[in-house]
Amino acid sequence: MDTLSRHPQTADQAASRPGKAGRAARSFRPRGEPALSLPPSPPAKRKGRGAVTNPTGRFEKTRREPFDDGWSEADDADFAPPVLRTTVTPDSSRTVIARNQSPDIGFDRSINPYRGCEHGCVYCFARPTHAYLGLSPGLDFETRLFAKPDAAELLKGELSNPSYACRPIAMGTNTDPYQPIERTRGITRSILEVLAACDHPVTIVTKGALVARDIDILAPMAARNLVKVALSVTTLDRGLARRMEPRAATPAKRLATITALSEAGIPTGVMVAPVVPALTDHELEEILAAARDAGAGTASYIPLRLPHEVKDLFAEWLGEHAPLKAEHVLNRVRDMRDGRLNDPDYGTRMRGSGPFADLLHKRFVVATHRLGLARRDAPLNTEAFRPPYRRAEQLSLL
Repeated sequence: MDTLSRHPQTADQAASRPGKAGRAARSFRPRGEPALSLPPSPPAKRKGRGAVTNPTGRFEKTRREPFDDGWSEADDADFAPPVLRTTVTPDSSRTVIARNQSPDIGFDRSINPYRGCEHGCVYCFARPTHAYLGLSPGLDFETRLFAKPDAAELLKGELSNPSYACRPIAMGTNTDPYQPIERTRGITRSILEVLAACDHPVTIVTKGALVARDIDILAPMAARNLVKVALSVTTLDRGLARRMEPRAATPAKRLATITALSEAGIPTGVMVAPVVPALTDHELEEILAAARDAGAGTASYIPLRLPHEVKDLFAEWLGEHAPLKAEHVLNRVRDMRDGRLNDPDYGTRMRGSGPFADLLHKRFVVATHRLGLARRDAPLNTEAFRPPYRRAEQLSLL
C-alpha cells in the first residue's frame, strides 16, 4: 500500500486541516522508490536552497541517516557534491479544489497549482505535506515538485457542478502559486482565466513578483470586486531573506509589486509572515510602514509556526546561519507556543499565546492604526458567479 493510501489526507488539505483526514489522493511516487537521503553539504553546494538536510518523512517505515565510514568520496579534496536540480512531475489529481473546515482561517476552499515550493523558505509550515507523498520535507520539498497541468479543466468541471455554491477561492495557502516554475508552466494564470471568465472571486497570497504579470486579468476582476492580493514580507534585510527564503522575490521586489498592483486598482495588502521572534520581530513596524508607502491598504501577521519536521529543519538552519541566536529564537518560540515549538490548536496556532505573543499583537494593532492599515476590505462579490460553459452542455440563453 502506498503512502497516500495509508495516510489519505492530501497535501493541500493538510495545510488547513491539521490532524483531520480528507479525500484520498493518488500517489505520484513510483511504488518502492525511497525518498532521497542527501547528507549535509557546504552552503556553497546548496546555493539557492533553504533546508540544510533531507530527513526521511515521518510516515516512512525506514529512516536513513548519513554516516561517514571513511570511504566517502567527500574525503577527496577534489570531490564536488552534485548540484541539486529542480524536477517537476505531473500531478494526476482528479480534483483541484481542496476543502477545509478550520474555524480559525478565513476561507473554506483553496487551490494549490503546485505541490512543493521552489522558493525554499526554510520555515514553511507546508513542508510536512511532502511526507504524504513519501518524500522528505527537507530538500525534496524545494527540489522535487509536482505540477497540476490539468488544473484549469478540472476547475471548470467542479464549478459546473449543479450543487456548487460560490464562495471565494484562496490561492497561496499551502505552496506559492507564483513560485519560479509558474513562469514557464502558467498553471496559475490558466486558473485565473477560468475564474475571471465566470466571475468567481479569488484571494491570492504570494512572495512572488510574478503576480504582476497577471495584472491584465486581475485588474478587470478587481473592478468587479472579485479579487484581493496579499504580498508576504518576512524581512526587509535582503541578506537574511536570501538565506531564509532563497528563491523568493527580494523584499524590494515584493514592495515594488505591491505598488504595481495597487496602482492597477487591485486591492493589495501585506502579510508579515512569519514573524520570527528574536530574528525578524523587530522589523514589524518597519515592514508595515514600507508596505503602506508602497501602496498596501491592509495588513496581517502570523507568528512563526514549526509543525512536525519543520522544527528540526529550522533548528538546523539556525545552527548554520544564526548559531549565536539559535537558542534565543527557539526559546522565544516556546514562549509563544505554551512551552512547545508548535501549537496546533485552533485559535492560538495563528496568533500564539503568552506575554510575547500579546506584546506582538499590541504592537501590530498600534502600528496598523497609526499607518491606516487597520481597515478591512468589503467582502468579495459572490453574486455574479456564472458556471463555466462546457462544450457538451446546452448553450446558455443569458
